Amino acid sequence: MEQRRYFIKLSYDGTRYHGWQIQKNAGSVQQLLTDALCMILRVPVKLTGAGRTDAGVHAREYFAHFDIDRSLTQIDIRKLVFKLNSFLPDDLAIYGVFPVVQNANARFTAISRTYSYHIHTVKNPFLAGYSFFLFGDLDIERMNEGAEIIRSVSDFTSFSKVDTDTKTNICRISHAHWDIAGTNLLFTIEADRFLRNMVRAVVGTLLDIGKGKTTCDDLRQIIENKNRSDAGESVPACGLFLEKIEYPDNIFIGD
Repeated sequence: MEQRRYFIKLSYDGTRYHGWQIQKNAGSVQQLLTDALCMILRVPVKLTGAGRTDAGVHAREYFAHFDIDRSLTQIDIRKLVFKLNSFLPDDLAIYGVFPVVQNANARFTAISRTYSYHIHTVKNPFLAGYSFFLFGDLDIERMNEGAEIIRSVSDFTSFSKVDTDTKTNICRISHAHWDIAGTNLLFTIEADRFLRNMVRAVVGTLLDIGKGKTTCDDLRQIIENKNRSDAGESVPACGLFLEKIEYPDNIFIGD
């Protein structure tokens, strides 16, 4: 029988994981979920994720795909989701398993991804691990001017980790904006793709503008220089969430 492909929709608290991708001598979401699938389906399973997330980064919505040499009925799928959630720890949840066309790819078929970064400016023990505590005044208006510049950029070499296997540093940003909610700040950014460490580097650079350390003209020069060392420091992973991944509707196979 020919292979059938399925997407898995999940979320995870990244606090105790070294990111999505399997690594030697380090716990990862991919390894944990792969082991669970192999045990429940009783066949070897190769799991491909929508992309890497760094150690400590959270995902409210994440997708991965796997192939299996049989069709899963809706009853099979419901049982699989139940068994996965029963087996997996509380910081990893499965929301659904969906049949897709065979050429659908959790990573490369995605249309867009949305990330959020959370900052709190008043110490709060209930936000620790899920938001970056940053004391001091910030010029949000200037930071949003910087975000507008980021929206106009296509080459994000200045905000990417060096020595990656990425073939291009071109990304198309459709949204980038700071919002204020009391003493909390939220940065939201949406793009067709992201580079490794890109969002955390962008946020760190925009915070430098908010602190008055750099200007929007400096930001333009940083972008033009295409040198990671010119941009701001990467902010801590704890405040970063992968919020949403969009796919074309026609890749999902209905009942």
